[in-house]
Amino acid sequence: MTLEDLFALPQYSLPQPQKERALLPLLNALTAHHRANCREYRKLLSVLRPGGGEAADLNDVPYLPVGLFKSHRLMSIPEDRVFRTLASSGTTGQAVSRVFLDDDTARLQTRALSRILTHVLGPERLPMMLVESRSILNNRKSFNARASGVLGLMNFGRNHFFALDENMQPDERGVRDFLSAYGAKPFIIFGFTYMIWRCLAERIAAGGLDLSQGILIHGGGWKKLEQLAISNAEFKRRLREAANLTRVYNFYGMVEQVGSVFLEGEDGLLYAPSFADVIVRDPRTLRALPAGSVGVIQVVSTLPHSYPGHSILTEDLGVVYDVDANRCGRLGKAFSVIGRVPNAELRGCSDVYAAPAA
Repeated sequence: MTLEDLFALPQYSLPQPQKERALLPLLNALTAHHRANCREYRKLLSVLRPGGGEAADLNDVPYLPVGLFKSHRLMSIPEDRVFRTLASSGTTGQAVSRVFLDDDTARLQTRALSRILTHVLGPERLPMMLVESRSILNNRKSFNARASGVLGLMNFGRNHFFALDENMQPDERGVRDFLSAYGAKPFIIFGFTYMIWRCLAERIAAGGLDLSQGILIHGGGWKKLEQLAISNAEFKRRLREAANLTRVYNFYGMVEQVGSVFLEGEDGLLYAPSFADVIVRDPRTLRALPAGSVGVIQVVSTLPHSYPGHSILTEDLGVVYDVDANRCGRLGKAFSVIGRVPNAELRGCSDVYAAPAA
């Protein structure tokens, strides 16, 4: 099965055993590609996999710790083919990851997002409210994680409205005008989780506006909400009660692995698209764990061709609850992210924005 075949399939329709058989040769091919074209990756593999043989199963695919993207310039293309540089978000003083995309990898990212999002948005481009400031897109050659997410999602909407001004304050009159024009039919709302909470749930929605036709896609920034004791269930409850907003989808993803967006299902759990997957590993032994065990999340994706990001060990803790249970019309691994590995740097997409004191 080729990557084109995986794109053509309805997302979340492959049983896990069949999916793993399809992903393995594609991931092995990417390992060989990056070994041949990235000197730093080749050196790392000489230590991680001295024999150089192919992985026998998905759990055996060699992975890189996500922190290496902060300390090394990892790319499998010449410098003059870099189309765009993505940087992870970080607070002042933290090192940031840098990911280098060529045209082909950027196109694959866009196609992947399209296949994932049409599962919940439908095939038509809908009016789109971005809970973000337009100024975040000023530098089109180099983006941080927030800007990259905004630009990527904009492709799937129309009549874009940025709901925050340059000072990150809600444009409440503009929101009312947008809803007056488009609020009677389905429309998209996109933003990072903390920004949605602070600017939408606490300000805009509390003003009595009806967002019942909205479809909210959000992710990142959960650390701040955890500090406020706001769970995913409470987040959804507040938006439902304040603004009749019921179609709410969290996502998990990272700048270090383009296209690997794990979207929440109607059951509140996260699912991998056909061209990516997750593995949970024991924090001490790094062996793959069965469903029901808490461990470090590894993400694999068939999309990164311009840099060796097809298999990454994250700094996040998670658990796979079940496999192929089909509880909300989705097959594969149903999982959730439950926190950070102790002492790991904070990397939330919206944590770089500190709310001004009241």
